[in-house]
Amino acid sequence: MNTADLGLPVDVPSTALFTDQYELTMLQAALRAGTAERRSVFEVFTRRLPEGRRYGVLAGTGRVLDAVENFRFDPDVLDFLRERDIVGEETLRWLAEYRFRGDIWGYPEGEVYFPGSPVMRVEGSFAECVLLETVILSILNHDSAIAAAASRMSSAAGGRPLIEMGARRTHELAAVAASRAAYIGGFTSTSDLAAGFRYGIPTVGTSAHAFTLLHDRERDAFRAQVESMGRGTTLLVDTYDVAEAVRAAVEVAGPELGAVRIDSGDLLLVAHRVRQQLDELGATGTRIIVTSDLDEYAIASLAAAPVDAYGVGTQLVTGSGHPTCSMVYKLVARAESTDPSAPLVAVAKRSTGGKTSIGGRKWAARRPDERGETEAEVVGTGPVPAGLVDRQLLVELVKGGEVVAREPLDAARDRHIAARAALPLSATQLSRGEPVLPTEYVIDEDD
Repeated sequence: MNTADLGLPVDVPSTALFTDQYELTMLQAALRAGTAERRSVFEVFTRRLPEGRRYGVLAGTGRVLDAVENFRFDPDVLDFLRERDIVGEETLRWLAEYRFRGDIWGYPEGEVYFPGSPVMRVEGSFAECVLLETVILSILNHDSAIAAAASRMSSAAGGRPLIEMGARRTHELAAVAASRAAYIGGFTSTSDLAAGFRYGIPTVGTSAHAFTLLHDRERDAFRAQVESMGRGTTLLVDTYDVAEAVRAAVEVAGPELGAVRIDSGDLLLVAHRVRQQLDELGATGTRIIVTSDLDEYAIASLAAAPVDAYGVGTQLVTGSGHPTCSMVYKLVARAESTDPSAPLVAVAKRSTGGKTSIGGRKWAARRPDERGETEAEVVGTGPVPAGLVDRQLLVELVKGGEVVAREPLDAARDRHIAARAALPLSATQLSRGEPVLPTEYVIDEDD
């Protein structure tokens, strides 16, 4: 079942207004100047990774494909543009017929990237490509930031499950996208039912402190939950006294109790004490889940603790201090005229302040060293060197306006796990450092 067809609040009838006004004013000016139909190439990349990060994670590609398909100027949207006098009638007539008919290439979702990596390339007329800038950047900047944080947390967790619990810490629609990105980055489940419904992500959840406080005794709350959800449920044990709660939990549920959750205190110390107590009570199979404002550093600090799973909220959905990837969408080549056979000319912004870019339609590949291990991200224009042809990173996503590369979310998740494992070992270090792979440029001056 395609849940997008059910009209969920996570979907919108059109993505056309998820854009900045100047995209439409540029379109109008280009239509009047006769340059709107010039064949153009736009690329998405970031000039730098967030400070201290060693790699980026591309997420949101699947959502971009949905957004491109739904980028339609329906009558209500056109009426809004007309009422605000944003563009004139000639432009409105052009927008009414808008469909993206070009091509999109990109790194497959879940792949890692580095400064300068052309993670997405959009090709078509200037008019049809320029309109997609804002929505593409909105999706990729948000989702990739969450996925990068999730990847670091997943690495720090060392194989222990991670639960995404950030819905209450961000916008309700952003929460669904964040859950999707976190799953790609290595999380195993979410508390957000909308994310589970929309994307098929496993969902979990049992009770909060309010449920314990509702009852006259903590033991009564535990009994009610066990009778409702079974002995395999997870009981929250830090509302009052942790030791007393653990004892009551095992007495109520028996040694078959599924798990206990700890949401406050010195998690390292409390986890050790709870594990010892559970074992002494015969609940040797009862798992310990910890929550409470965790980030990758806190997770790493609990590596030696008897913790079985982590729940992460605020730090995850805010990118663990880096809520955006600073990706940009730049015109890198355009035709000399509107003639379909006109050659492409490389173009690039030249300015001070670190905002320069490299013109030309790019390819990207990973070069191995003599041991077969990746040693560099190579980005170039013109012909691809023979030794890198089979190691290219960009894949075709949209051809002639038709999506050709949809895939299950688990494919992106598995790809990320494999891509991260293929990086040098220093990629998983949490200490500040430079990108784990250097970016090298091979620029064809004739391109």
